[in-house]
Amino acid sequence: MSVEPWRYAAHGVSIALRVTPRGGKDRIDGLETLADGRSVVKIRVRAVAEGGAANRAVTDLLAKELGVRKGDVHPLSGATSRLKQVAVDGDPNRLGERLRHLITAAINGA
Repeated sequence: MSVEPWRYAAHGVSIALRVTPRGGKDRIDGLETLADGRSVVKIRVRAVAEGGAANRAVTDLLAKELGVRKGDVHPLSGATSRLKQVAVDGDPNRLGERLRHLITAAINGA
């Protein structure tokens, strides 16, 4: 696996995302390496990118998959971009382990 696209902080993690709105379903699709070499978590959501609907869907999906409250997922940057940075509050080690598990499952088609 390439470099993990999240950073650990005292109160959680910060995750780099590439979001595909109108992606047919809400799910984490694995990792992607961007042209500049950065690694991101690929996410697709059914919601359209209008009125913040896709951003809310991303928040809902991450909260569900990481086992945290929706209020624990905060956008940091990229509100109107496919490339986003979000913070997730919680135990950083548990969140990192859960992200690794979700990425591995996505890559292996589980």
